[in-house]
Amino acid sequence: MRILVTNDDGIYSPGLACLAKVASTFGEVVVMAPDIEQSSMGHAITSGRPITYKTSPIVFDGLEAYRVKGTPADCVAMGIHLFENFDLVLSGINMGANLGNSAWHSGTLSAARQAVLFNVRGIALSVSLGEEETDFNALKTFVKKTLTEVIDLEQQKLLNINFPQYPNGNILWTKQSIRQYDGKVIASKDPMGRDHYWFTVVPIESEEKGSDRWTIKQGDISITPMLLDLTDNKYLEEKTKKIYIRPPIKNKVVP
Repeated sequence: MRILVTNDDGIYSPGLACLAKVASTFGEVVVMAPDIEQSSMGHAITSGRPITYKTSPIVFDGLEAYRVKGTPADCVAMGIHLFENFDLVLSGINMGANLGNSAWHSGTLSAARQAVLFNVRGIALSVSLGEEETDFNALKTFVKKTLTEVIDLEQQKLLNINFPQYPNGNILWTKQSIRQYDGKVIASKDPMGRDHYWFTVVPIESEEKGSDRWTIKQGDISITPMLLDLTDNKYLEEKTKKIYIRPPIKNKVVP
């Protein structure tokens, strides 16, 4: 199996190193990640300038690795173009959960989604953060266990996997939380007295049982199967049924 590993935290992220190490136990790995942090970049692609890449400045235990001057989605596009024949793209491990509405702006998940657009399976992996630093050495066991569960599920193209900071070992299939968020803009000033602003995305409703947010809160590992199709099929079906097609009007014969 040939695996492309990328992320949105950048080439220096310990989460990327952890994922690359675990991925190498499943097959041949190539690492291609942004040269700087690209968090919350979503599915942005670079179109106004050329995309360039260089050999990674850090060593990934002998794995082929490159840094890209571009977005997470760019990294996947470049990797598939340059090396071809990838069976799987793994994106992460993101330092911060990608649950609920974060699926819309997550660069980690967007990289996996970009892979699916190129007809390659994509799996995004993220871990919740807390007051203490994430112990990626301890997390490796749970990452390998979870990937073992899904690595051969060829029928499911796109997966979003989240780990609590301290997993209890249980793995649950979940749905994406769709509860509302506050979406407030908080005004403040920098040390020079200049205005600046923070956009917050704090949930204002409790977690739905069986959702990704609920599962992580219980200490379980969450796997959410996702689709590229954003169509509201139920609503579309209702609207389609209401369409009235007028029968053709026959020409009247004037005597």
